[in-house]
Amino acid sequence: MRLVRLLAMFAFVLGAVSAQAQDSIPYPFEAEKPAAKSAIKKPAAPKTVEAKAEPSQDAFGGIPAAERHKVQAALLWAGDYAGAAKGEDPLLAAIKNYQRRSKGKITGVLTGAERANLIAAAHEHEEEFGWSVVVDPATGIRIGLPIKMVPHARDAARGTRWSSAHGDVQVETFRITDPDLKLSALFEQQKKEPSNRKVEYSVLRDDNFFISGLQGLKKFSVRAYVRNGEVRGFTMLFDQMMETIVSPVAVAIASAFTPFPERSAPFAALAKSVEYGNGLVVSAQGHIVTDVKLTQGCQVIVASGLGDAVRIADDKDNGLALLRVYGPRKFSPLALTPNAAKTDELTLIGIPDPKEANGSRKLTEIKARLVDGSRIELRQPVPMAGFSGAAALDGQGRFIGMMEMRNAVLASAEPAAPPVRLISAETIRGFLAAHHVAGAQTPTGDAKSSDVKASVVRMICVRK
Repeated sequence: MRLVRLLAMFAFVLGAVSAQAQDSIPYPFEAEKPAAKSAIKKPAAPKTVEAKAEPSQDAFGGIPAAERHKVQAALLWAGDYAGAAKGEDPLLAAIKNYQRRSKGKITGVLTGAERANLIAAAHEHEEEFGWSVVVDPATGIRIGLPIKMVPHARDAARGTRWSSAHGDVQVETFRITDPDLKLSALFEQQKKEPSNRKVEYSVLRDDNFFISGLQGLKKFSVRAYVRNGEVRGFTMLFDQMMETIVSPVAVAIASAFTPFPERSAPFAALAKSVEYGNGLVVSAQGHIVTDVKLTQGCQVIVASGLGDAVRIADDKDNGLALLRVYGPRKFSPLALTPNAAKTDELTLIGIPDPKEANGSRKLTEIKARLVDGSRIELRQPVPMAGFSGAAALDGQGRFIGMMEMRNAVLASAEPAAPPVRLISAETIRGFLAAHHVAGAQTPTGDAKSSDVKASVVRMICVRK
């Protein structure tokens, strides 16, 4: 019973978050609900309108913004956010619900002790259920996942599939890039394929669609959005016998789903059997630096076009791993001058996952912006699969460091670590010096864009 209650809480939490991000598509049981009366209520008397103009500000008066966000999230986790009551602001009603449930004085304003208790309880729920709001590197989609329910992640045909131990619950993302693809055609295709699908509810809008029903003996749902000739979405599949438990989770996942996110979120941690990334050749002796996470758990590490690589050292605090390819090879090492970015504009240069580039090994450039000296903000919500370890150039084309992709953390009211971070050229130089690696030099001291491109190599990690 506690698990079911927790799942319901998640639905409330992420439903509120999604309401600010995008229009929601109703589930079958939501489709027949009448519009909320509050949306068409008659104008209230002037005095009442003034009193209710911004009640949440009264409820959180004098509390810093960060603390307010924690309280709002905690009220949702606690299950006290149940919508507006008698025309009240939902958050004000939630506070009163909490005070009523905890047998406190019903004032609509939380005391310091009440705030502390709420936030502590929210942290317990987050950790117990393992809920994470992450960005799928393969598609660029931001999605909520109950990691303890679907702990296994692997590549799918057009995205990533998360599943339970026995496959009775599955969440699969997809991304389709085809300027000629009509959303209506994909909508009809998804209703018929696979052939054992029986649609119970479907809706097609200008830029999105939703389908649900039975697929054999399992429940399924498909949700997708289109933008600029690109479709992003996800499919959920689960055994009918688990419907009572999984249905609230399905609502929660859909509520957290953002196909083209504007804000950053941690990248999903995917323990793939074969994982791709980037490395930078930094010496004529075959030394390569890369993202330390890419090298973890690998039975074999391959530098594409150069050969097998051996791990020499790592620095987990700075996110770096040092590899070496032995034997006579033609290396194009990068000169690591300690450059500081002269502009906020960045260009990330790397080789994406072959699945994202139709098997190509061509270099790809992604435009970004440097914030606070280390955090990287992408200009567009592009898929980032296989891009960790890419080189970063400033607006003048000078090498300033390497890109590191941060993995998932539990969703909470606390600020998350930057999803994409810059490891500076100076940090890399210090790492190499600590392990007695003599870096390459250029006559001018500055590495050109062409030098950087020549030093980038695709790294392949093969796990069990």
